[in-house]
Amino acid sequence: MAHSHSTQNPVIEQQRMIIPNKHGEKLVGLLHETEYKELVILCHGFRSRKFSWDYNTMTNLAAALETEGISVFRFDFAGNGESEGSFQYGNYYREADDLHAVIQHFSGESRVVSAILGHSKGGNVVLLYASKYQDIRIVVNVSGRYDLKRGIAERLGEDFMEIIKKDGHIDVKNKTDMHEACLKIDKECRVLTVHGSADEIISVEDALEFAKVIPNHQLHIIEGANHGYTSHQTELASSVVKFIKLALEQDKVSSK
Repeated sequence: MAHSHSTQNPVIEQQRMIIPNKHGEKLVGLLHETEYKELVILCHGFRSRKFSWDYNTMTNLAAALETEGISVFRFDFAGNGESEGSFQYGNYYREADDLHAVIQHFSGESRVVSAILGHSKGGNVVLLYASKYQDIRIVVNVSGRYDLKRGIAERLGEDFMEIIKKDGHIDVKNKTDMHEACLKIDKECRVLTVHGSADEIISVEDALEFAKVIPNHQLHIIEGANHGYTSHQTELASSVVKFIKLALEQDKVSSK
């Protein structure tokens, strides 16, 4: 089912889609369709979702890309939002596999996924995807966490040990190594890291660490921005759109 998204720009349509992951769980997403057939896929953060989450960061990024005529797909990872599956802590590579299922789906429809973007935990997921699959040339990491051993209490709450005892399936001993993964990202893959200098959830120092190890990397620090970019949505969207558009233009030139 598709409907016009904007009376001012009737070429943009939104279509709810269901895509199965490799575990047979239904991933629910929203396709923002423009006349541009290549796609940017947006990935949400920890315990968030595609529709109303993280101070509307995802919605605003989708709108900014739409304005430039770029089609966007955003979806809920398994166990989040409308998608099937049970929520689990950690699960970084499983979410990277969810992203792979989405990309494979669009590839099967002869669509090209030109860029992937993730916020917070989603930033880690898109970097891990680039490291594992190496088939995407433009990656945007917004406020991802470099050291995954930090921040367990912030993400699960101070009573996380009680949650672990009760549920028994939370993987606190996260074995995902962002340093090792980032070293495996193809040097042809262009990566942008955006981070707020006043991020209260993930220190801006994490962004500086990514800049040290990712081969083909740009870093944009937004002064005064917090983790949700509450007062800095415009600057975030501007930096992301500028990077993606330039990278797409460079890819077109290099392919000629």
